[in-house]
Amino acid sequence: MIRKLIITAATSTLLLVLLACQSPQEMQIEVDVYKGGVATVNSYIFSNGKSLIVMDVQRATSEAKKLAEFIEQKGLPLTHILVSHGHPDHYTGMDWLLKEFPGAKVVVANEDIKQDIIGFSTWMESVGWLDTEPTLKPKSEENPDGFDYEENITVLKGNTLEFNEGGSLQLSTQYKPAECEHLTTVYVPGLNALFSSDFCYSKVHLWMGAGVTNAHIQNWREQLDAFNVEFADRNPTIYPGHGESSDLGLLDELIRYIDDFERVTASASSKQEAMTEMQGLYPDYAEADFLLKYSIDFHVKK
Repeated sequence: MIRKLIITAATSTLLLVLLACQSPQEMQIEVDVYKGGVATVNSYIFSNGKSLIVMDVQRATSEAKKLAEFIEQKGLPLTHILVSHGHPDHYTGMDWLLKEFPGAKVVVANEDIKQDIIGFSTWMESVGWLDTEPTLKPKSEENPDGFDYEENITVLKGNTLEFNEGGSLQLSTQYKPAECEHLTTVYVPGLNALFSSDFCYSKVHLWMGAGVTNAHIQNWREQLDAFNVEFADRNPTIYPGHGESSDLGLLDELIRYIDDFERVTASASSKQEAMTEMQGLYPDYAEADFLLKYSIDFHVKK
């Protein structure tokens, strides 16, 4: 009896030691999705059961307010706001989120993404696009109450974003310019899920407008092929930047879309002809009046 008690106590002690030494990466990560109404952009709220990290924060402050309410319902502290890339439909809400969650920190995976955000915001202010989002106008001598991008955005050291009290997100950024110049993806092994940001859109027209050249499109197609190879044996759930989650088959659908877009825009005799043909090929895709229209405007000069 005494020997049995000793073994039980020793076993319990060993279990406690193993739990205490558990790698943060092995902690279970869960995710909730907030689906934005403006530009069908997604925000992803990751939890380790103790705290929260949100990836991308919507195109408009009106959506960020709804996102903040969604996060508050989780009843856990928001520690980080991860912006995947420098397009405003993924970062406009950060000012509101910082006001609602003053303990949170805006982070990006590298300095290039930070500079993309600053550059895009500076350009938008110069053409009046931030008049509807005045709190995102860059801070300057002329606008001392503006958003301080330099101060408010932190560049992570390394490719890991740590949760408070254990667990982490592994970030990947080594990609050629595609939908944007620099982009972050996240793969969560415990969920077998790839958070692809804007490498993937699901039933939403791809953004191939200003800045997305033919070379960018070719890089984009090549990266989708590379994802197919990398994840073939895992078949993860893909959580795209826009639209519903899907399986690995989404990659082949997007490759077909890119091939169709290049063929249509190269041969169309007018922008309207290209619009009509692309909408005929993809009648159930959202955002034709914005994403598709401006993509065709950029690639069809006739």
